[in-house]
Amino acid sequence: MSMDATRKPLPPLLKLVLEVGPLVLFFLVNAYADRLGLSTPERRLFPATAIFVVATLIALAINYALVRKLPIMPVVSGIVVVIFGGLTLALDSELFIKLKPTIVNTLFGVALLVGLRLGKPLLKIVLDSVFDLDEEGWRKLTFRWAMFFFVLAALNEIVWRTQSTDTWVSFKVFGIMPLTLAFALAQTPLILRHEVKREG
Repeated sequence: MSMDATRKPLPPLLKLVLEVGPLVLFFLVNAYADRLGLSTPERRLFPATAIFVVATLIALAINYALVRKLPIMPVVSGIVVVIFGGLTLALDSELFIKLKPTIVNTLFGVALLVGLRLGKPLLKIVLDSVFDLDEEGWRKLTFRWAMFFFVLAALNEIVWRTQSTDTWVSFKVFGIMPLTLAFALAQTPLILRHEVKREG
């Protein structure tokens, strides 16, 4: 048996740290960059963006080193972070990093709907090892998550266009995650109704 075949999934706590860690660093650097001498108060988002890009790449590298596999959604998000974070720094414009959540969530929503249209619920590929649902359950869950991603994209547009940069950063870190967890928990009744019972 190969070593890859015996690799275990990441422990839940480590997985959470790798997924949320870059966001937390993004928030902290944005909050304290001027006090640390990294920028002026009005330009804190730029060192925060640089740290966000680097931390995201490190988190993906650690994930791959441990399990020799990268989850689809963090990879897509990471690619967009690098592209839009790089544009933010190269062009000295906050616009691009603020657009990143809109682009990522729209991409996920569109991908899920296209998969449904083609008769292939992509969420089943992402979550198959977590849930075992019947086909109707996968279709309904996929559609709900697609709509939720569009809502997140719309919320991001509203917040960054109407609020201060600091408020947007706080929403990105402390708003989107709780909303996502609350939405995921709200899908429990659907999952229980359509769960495939395995023979014991």
